[in-house]
Amino acid sequence: MTEFNTESLSSIGPKEFAQLVKSTPDSKLAEVMASDSRTKILDEVFNRMPSLFRAEKAGDAQAVIHWIITGPNAASNTYETVIENGACTVTTEPAREPKLAMTMDAVTFLKVVAGDGNPMMLFMTGKIKAKGDLALAASIAKLFDIPKA
Repeated sequence: MTEFNTESLSSIGPKEFAQLVKSTPDSKLAEVMASDSRTKILDEVFNRMPSLFRAEKAGDAQAVIHWIITGPNAASNTYETVIENGACTVTTEPAREPKLAMTMDAVTFLKVVAGDGNPMMLFMTGKIKAKGDLALAASIAKLFDIPKA
């Protein structure tokens, strides 16, 4: 599969998704994430998070993380990831006070979840803004089975 579209997302696994993000030019990713498909793509990614969660790495960690994905025309999508009792849950209706809030554009987000961007470098260069527990921010990647593209 070489075309980045919402119809194919639900039928591919995390590794194929990572390869797709890596092989798609940033300009095309930006175009798709500025379209009506944006929310469906983000929902698909976030809906997979609980199945990619590595409870053995989390130990007794308790955390609420808000992901703020910025978009065109000052629009943004906010998702809440809750890690507690060895499980991960996700909602599009943030209701709890976050231990960490991360803000990034949609292309940066796709690169991070596809393992195609170094989160620490993206933070250092200002592409990811983190507010709250920065140690948690530095360890998020190890809590999920992020495919290597």
